[in-house]
Amino acid sequence: MTRVVRLDVWTAPCFDEILAQDTNLTLHILERNGDQARNWDILSRAEIYHISAARDEVPVELQATTDLIRQCPNLKCVSTSGAGYDTVDVDACSAAGILVVNQAGGNAQSVAEHAIAFMLALARRFPESIHKLKYGTGFTREDLMGNELNGKTLGLVGLGHIGTRVAKLANAFGMTVLACDPYIEEQEIAARGARSVSMDELLAASDIISLHCPRTQETLNLFDAARFRSMKKNALFVTTARGGIHNETDLYDALLAGHIGGAGLDVWTVEPPLPDNPLLALHNVVATYHTAGVTQEGRRNVAALAAQQILQICRKEVPHRMVNPEIYSRFSTRFSV
Repeated sequence: MTRVVRLDVWTAPCFDEILAQDTNLTLHILERNGDQARNWDILSRAEIYHISAARDEVPVELQATTDLIRQCPNLKCVSTSGAGYDTVDVDACSAAGILVVNQAGGNAQSVAEHAIAFMLALARRFPESIHKLKYGTGFTREDLMGNELNGKTLGLVGLGHIGTRVAKLANAFGMTVLACDPYIEEQEIAARGARSVSMDELLAASDIISLHCPRTQETLNLFDAARFRSMKKNALFVTTARGGIHNETDLYDALLAGHIGGAGLDVWTVEPPLPDNPLLALHNVVATYHTAGVTQEGRRNVAALAAQQILQICRKEVPHRMVNPEIYSRFSTRFSV
């Protein structure tokens, strides 16, 4: 019997239902605020640990770090509940021969639509309109004149599952789409509906910049004061990626100075953002709480992908979404023992 453990965070019912079809595995649920001795008894015997990809949902001691790995000698695979893996120390897992898998692409359509919604709201000045209608007087419709997306240049930082869908939607709006992704060949970027450019070219040419890259050591603080200064005057900044890729203080300064025209922010350094976060007070900011992928369809797709991938692993099949595929051979040897 393969022991699978997941946290008691909200999960689409299909996850448990799909796993229940395999009588050769058992599913155990950790109660984050429950008896810790029970939790560690369950985890210490787990072979597959399905963990939320959102940092704010997982207590530090239950994140897949070196400390947890040390206490879980039977652990062979960590599965995340989304495309991200912020709650997993991938290097530590790799060193221990633990395979890490994610659900890349499962909620890509939901996130892409959210990014486009940000662009529309900012281009048509929804936040300012709402504020003036609630609290202002003596203004005209022309005071709130916005812009069409048609004819604008969109710069995508990252062109994976989500970025590719954003490019498709943006092309439908009549936008020119540029993309900076050092891990994708120029020809493939063109096939995905964008033109490959350097970061400098993207910053200089884009009317809207949208982030779709993972949070790694390479991308932390990628958008700082210098990058914001390099953007076009009144350009819009959108991110549905991860908190920490953009510097919130530098973004606030750029918005306050009037260099950037607006920002759509779904991800934050601290989630949810504190009520006194100065970005929330600006009338040209659209803010959401890491909900871009939180749709009925997105959550169901991710849960089904995760459960099916766990069944693949239990059947000794090669999973489709490995984060550290270089250790698969070592993992498969451990999992067969």
